[in-house]
Amino acid sequence: MKPRTAATVTIALLAALTTVLATAVRGDAYFTDPAALTGWYAAAWALFAAAAWSLRSVSARHVAPLVLAGSVAVAATGLLAEPRTSSDAFRYVWDGRVQAAGISPYDHAPADPALAHLRDPWLFPKGAQCARPERFRIATDTGQPACTRINRPYVHTIYPPVAEGYFLLVQELSPPGARHKPLQVGGALLAVATSGLLLYALRRRGDGRAAAYWAWCPAVAVEAVNSAHADMLSVLLTVAAFTVVGARRTLGGALLGAGIATKLLPAVTLPGALSGLAAPGPARGRARRALTVLLPAAAVVAIGYLPYVLISDSSVLGYLSGYTQEEGYDDATVKNRYALLRLVLPDTWALPATLAVLAVVVGYVLRRGDPGRPWRGALLVTGTAFLLLTPGYSWYALLLVGLVALDGRWEWLGVAMAGAAKYIGGRAAPDPNLLGTTAYAVAALMVAGGWALRRREAAATDRAAPGAAGPARRTAPHREPEPPRP
Repeated sequence: MKPRTAATVTIALLAALTTVLATAVRGDAYFTDPAALTGWYAAAWALFAAAAWSLRSVSARHVAPLVLAGSVAVAATGLLAEPRTSSDAFRYVWDGRVQAAGISPYDHAPADPALAHLRDPWLFPKGAQCARPERFRIATDTGQPACTRINRPYVHTIYPPVAEGYFLLVQELSPPGARHKPLQVGGALLAVATSGLLLYALRRRGDGRAAAYWAWCPAVAVEAVNSAHADMLSVLLTVAAFTVVGARRTLGGALLGAGIATKLLPAVTLPGALSGLAAPGPARGRARRALTVLLPAAAVVAIGYLPYVLISDSSVLGYLSGYTQEEGYDDATVKNRYALLRLVLPDTWALPATLAVLAVVVGYVLRRGDPGRPWRGALLVTGTAFLLLTPGYSWYALLLVGLVALDGRWEWLGVAMAGAAKYIGGRAAPDPNLLGTTAYAVAALMVAGGWALRRREAAATDRAAPGAAGPARRTAPHREPEPPRP
């Protein structure tokens, strides 16, 4: 395809993508017609894939403007309605409001009568409004029926300190009566900023096309902007960390610590930041290299928690332990956890097997990972964890999408699609567990297929290179990887 034609096709595909996303966001199909919403999501992912493929043939000078314009358009679709598929943003608003009143968000659950003076009819509706979906019943002193938009109203908040600071900042910057919209706008700004950062990092390495894997991803519009998940801030901090950690380990470790103190999930990327640490060779300097990453990360987490520890009467870990039990991380029969492993192993073996496989992958990254490309090890560990744990919340995969864009290995996007299929499609499927297991199995096959394809392309490159038949060529320990391909 000629570059000019490819640019036209890409623009047309992006227009179709934003139209589909706008339609999906503006409707209320999550409750009324989840099968239809699943169809809209499938169409959005298909258009996203086609647009990313078309971008391969676009002239290099048009790539950055297209990626950024598409990022703005995709993010804007998430602003067209209130959160549709998750109520987490309402907890964020409440935590910001509680902090603005000078109260620790970790000390009281939303249903606590001690905070009744902070309630308003929007977050705590009454009467007929309580019959609508995603309303959670709470008790009142008067005995009158009442409810809230905040999920799990009887448990303390679970969010780490940087996220809580972000909620407070948004609260302080928001005009009165703004409700959920400032959080969505914040999500859109963070999403586009991440696109810009990815473009900067990738263009320094030669080509910025892989930034589209983040910028145009449907998960960004739905989860980062419309649902305004705090994961968005942790993704930006983690991407920033892996952009600099190779050359400036202390700064990279601090940024990674900030990401962990926003949403604990980025902790799984720490082995990637230490890629190649245990490689064969002199051990000199290894401890220093590890400490220059790990100590700043730990310090930022500790400093972030310290003010809340000092002002809180309750644990700053909130509902964390209860959440892990609720999500089945200690019981494989809950929420179809460890779905792929349970196809071949007894349920009781799933957690030990997960830990064993992760240990092997982490060991591989520490021994064989490329310290010049730490994001590659982070993607491998994170993606493997997703395939083993088979999470049902699609916004967790925002971190994975950001790492995919950094590394360019498109095959891991199948894991993000699997999470969306399980979360949305499961509401319409006769057997949600079967759908979730099938989706993650397809994602695993997609990852394996991408790995096989890259191996074949690398072998073909070796055969075509001068002297490829010689033993030295066959046994060379390092080879520059192929440029990112959609």
